[in-house]
Amino acid sequence: MTPLQRYIAEEIATDHVEGLLSRREAMRRLGMLGLGTPAAVALLAACAGKAEQSGTPPTSSGASGTSSVSGAPAGPPPGSATALPTTAITFPGPQGRTLQAAWAEAAQPRGGVLVIHENKGLTDHIRSIAGRFAGIGYHALAVDLLSEEGGTATFTDPAAATAALARLPQERFVADLRSGVAELQRRTPGKKLAATGFCFGGGLTWLLLTSGTPELAAATPFYGPFPDNGEITTEAAVLGIYGALDSRVDASRPAAEAALDKVGAPHESFVAEGADHAFFNDTGPRYNATAAAEAWRRVTDWYARYL
Repeated sequence: MTPLQRYIAEEIATDHVEGLLSRREAMRRLGMLGLGTPAAVALLAACAGKAEQSGTPPTSSGASGTSSVSGAPAGPPPGSATALPTTAITFPGPQGRTLQAAWAEAAQPRGGVLVIHENKGLTDHIRSIAGRFAGIGYHALAVDLLSEEGGTATFTDPAAATAALARLPQERFVADLRSGVAELQRRTPGKKLAATGFCFGGGLTWLLLTSGTPELAAATPFYGPFPDNGEITTEAAVLGIYGALDSRVDASRPAAEAALDKVGAPHESFVAEGADHAFFNDTGPRYNATAAAEAWRRVTDWYARYL
């Protein structure tokens, strides 16, 4: 099991422990990842034990229109008021493949942002984030990492899309994302580029930074796991976004910060108090409106400084 496969499996188990998935559904999803019943049961037990040790409370789904953590009125998601529409496009990928993506075009671009999706694929939520970046002056491109499988839209079961992503090699993700960077560069000539990824996509953002992507001037990975023994290979300015309650991903933060220190790249970490994993996703049960607004403010300030 690759680190990203392990990450996806642990995410499913954590969702069960925190009350977001029934045991039956968690077992079904773990089975789709290729885990047999004994391995799945052991993983659920291990995650439950870690949660008990850390004192992590179950996540409340909350009522529609409220923050699941703070309970404060959510209002419009940050950046959505000025968001621009996205367009479905295709472009050449590596080894003759054709990649699908959502493209959002700013009127007068100050730079370009590659948006990297969660483990559910290219969803409407991720498209909306591309549109939000375009609304504040950045061309944005969100690549569908399931393009070769027909695209995310071909999966009627979101869990099947997640399982398909878990079966793919990390090398293909990196190659497809590098093609996305090249396409973004072609569409945003003479401007600096950045990458923003969420959850699984946050981990892929770190993979780009540790596998040689010098075209990136900045990056803002949201609660993504840092690769085991990873070494930063670019000088991109990195703002890492974390949730204080997300102990599983936050455990990799010291390694990320040490790697950035080693290369001397400008970097900061923002840990949102009272926020859990995936707190920026306004379509999910862990959405925290207060933390999301502050994270968006910091990301936009970061890109204003480095793009």
